[in-house]
Amino acid sequence: MEIKELKNILAISGDRVEVKDIVGLKNIMDSLIYKAVFSEDDQKRAFLMLIKEAAKAAGAIPASIQGLYEEMGREYPGFTVPAINIRGFTYDVARAVFRKAIEMNIGPFIFEIARSEIGYTKQRPLEYATVVLAAAVKEGYQGPVFIQGDHFQLVRRNYIADPEAETNYLRGLIKEAIEAEFYNIDIDSSTLVDLDRETIREQQRPNFEKTAELASYIREIQPEGVEVSIGGEIGEIGGKNSTPDELRAYLNGFNETFKSGKGLSKLSVQTGTSHGGVVLPDGTLAKVKIDFDTLRTLSYLARREYGLSGAVQHGASTLPEEAFNMFPETGTSEIHLATGFQNIIYDSKHLPADFRNEVYDFIKTEFAKERKEGQTEEQFIYSTRKKGFGQIKRKWWDLREDIRGPIMKELEERFGLLFDKLWVANTTDIVKRTIKPIPVKKEISDVL
Repeated sequence: MEIKELKNILAISGDRVEVKDIVGLKNIMDSLIYKAVFSEDDQKRAFLMLIKEAAKAAGAIPASIQGLYEEMGREYPGFTVPAINIRGFTYDVARAVFRKAIEMNIGPFIFEIARSEIGYTKQRPLEYATVVLAAAVKEGYQGPVFIQGDHFQLVRRNYIADPEAETNYLRGLIKEAIEAEFYNIDIDSSTLVDLDRETIREQQRPNFEKTAELASYIREIQPEGVEVSIGGEIGEIGGKNSTPDELRAYLNGFNETFKSGKGLSKLSVQTGTSHGGVVLPDGTLAKVKIDFDTLRTLSYLARREYGLSGAVQHGASTLPEEAFNMFPETGTSEIHLATGFQNIIYDSKHLPADFRNEVYDFIKTEFAKERKEGQTEEQFIYSTRKKGFGQIKRKWWDLREDIRGPIMKELEERFGLLFDKLWVANTTDIVKRTIKPIPVKKEISDVL
């Protein structure tokens, strides 16, 4: 792809990008996003910014889901919003999501990436957001695109060692994400809950105070006209299901502490799942019993007493198919899905065995120190293969279309099943009514 090819497709003036030839833009997008992802430094940033602005000009606009979640807080519409973490094959996987969303007339669906994933998948916020938006252009999607910072977490050991440094790191990540147009941020300071304190409120105090501090920072730096959707979390620590008393202690404390405008739109809770599932010695996944009664109770309380959209469920992608219809039935507002899609990619019969073994050999060499005592090789590979995408990202992107295409077909079928189970088909009208995306202008670099 040559730069001169863009002259007949895009017109650029300062912070204004105009698409002169949408068909031409779609036709060169594969090579354009590849060049952007694998360029270096200033040129990479310039390409990513150009693509992102072109996508917005083409009608795929980063947006906050705040308006919809406020509506859900008033009256639950009967569906659960899927939030999808993409660790590898990001452009292809996002294209598959958009294809299925267009086919099923789906309004609310979120692309997200966690703090930890940003590191081991080698996808900084600007790259992740731009690749998703490039996929939207390629598939002809127009409308709000919800991009989310998932588990923007204070790491407990880092915080104990140096609270200021850890807080400043997370503030920096939040700033980077919002500049990249992540207009949905989940703050996870549940790692700071202190179970040694006498009362539930005091146990939750470090959590709600730090959430309020970081939420205030988000309100300070969010673009004019954009109300970032902010999530909180109570269920990360303790190894037990969340309770109504914990929910009330956290939200009451947050609301008394936070004085910077609109507060939280949702609350993540613990109901029995584990991120990625629990793998047995033979490499199969243990069956998980999720506490749907807890989800129902906490979602109801979050809406009725606090006006939130409801409770959020993490670690859901490896649950059996029959479990997913229970999320809308219990009023769950959002579920986070990641490892199940990764598993489809790795376990697909279309992924060449020699390439899979090459990735596994890389993992066994590069991450050998992460192997826990007593782990079988199957357990080690399963728990670590999420890290097989980042450092060798180009090798994944360079796989032939006759390999990637069939794998994406498998994923697309899975997306369709989940969207159906979560009752988000034919929901574009409520999104159009509650979400008015605002294109935020960004300066285009002259590096190109």
